[in-house]
Amino acid sequence: MNGSPVRVGTGSASQEILFSIRNYIEVTKPRSVFLLVFTALVTMFIAASQYGMTALILGKSLLAITLACSGVNTVSCYVDRDIDAIMERTMHRPIPSGRIAPPAKALAWGLAQFIAALGIALTLNLESFLCIFAGMLGYVGIYSLWFKRKSSWNIILGGFSGGLPALFGWTAVAGKVEALPLLIALLVIMWIPNHIWNLAIFYKDDYRSVGVPMLPVVCDIKRTLLYILLTVLGMFSLSIGIYLTGVFGMFYLVFAIICGLAITAGNIYLFFVPEQKKAWFLYKLSSPYLFLIFLAMMIDLYI
Repeated sequence: MNGSPVRVGTGSASQEILFSIRNYIEVTKPRSVFLLVFTALVTMFIAASQYGMTALILGKSLLAITLACSGVNTVSCYVDRDIDAIMERTMHRPIPSGRIAPPAKALAWGLAQFIAALGIALTLNLESFLCIFAGMLGYVGIYSLWFKRKSSWNIILGGFSGGLPALFGWTAVAGKVEALPLLIALLVIMWIPNHIWNLAIFYKDDYRSVGVPMLPVVCDIKRTLLYILLTVLGMFSLSIGIYLTGVFGMFYLVFAIICGLAITAGNIYLFFVPEQKKAWFLYKLSSPYLFLIFLAMMIDLYI
């Protein structure tokens, strides 16, 4: 552990309650939850344009996927509490900083959310239930517990879980898996290496200090950037392939081309001028890219 709890027994009871609530929200990684839930929301509306959707389905689906993403993130933070306490980037998180203690409280909080999400998803359909279950299996089981500390391909082997919220959104409404949601889920999966490996370039020494073999730690920078560039090109191609399904119009296509060219150009430049600060910038750019691509899908449905 990194020191003692940040705040103990100070302030009024109401302040302490608010402080505790903030910590339990923070451990869920709200920004990550927001982006993943947004991908699910968009695919729900895409499916609704073909199959219809009631307000009840919308409400239950959003609650289920929010609890699922929040719960999985929390359990992952519990699993990584030992290395989070050492890494500069993560040592101030609620568990390693002692703001949630003992850590088992965070585990219970995460599992409670995940179990609730499974229960709600089961009232939707089996496909939605399986998407949420596979999310925990992929992110916590395959990535965090199995490959994260053993293989430099950890995010490739466990990264499929990142595409499952988008697939869940479709199945929650349509009750079945089809080609379009699979392509959209693959788009998210192809987005993950660009997002994580650019972050790992910037924090390479942090990962090395705890023995996590992220690709930039075990490979030279040029090879890492080549692999990132290849996944970005794959992501760009998938964004165009989604248009070719015939569901979206010119608004989405133009948006996908502009955003795709921008992020591809940035990664090409990084390949030829490799610098940690540029990798950090592209990491920060990656989340807005994914948000805007999905926003373009949503807008395209109504214009």
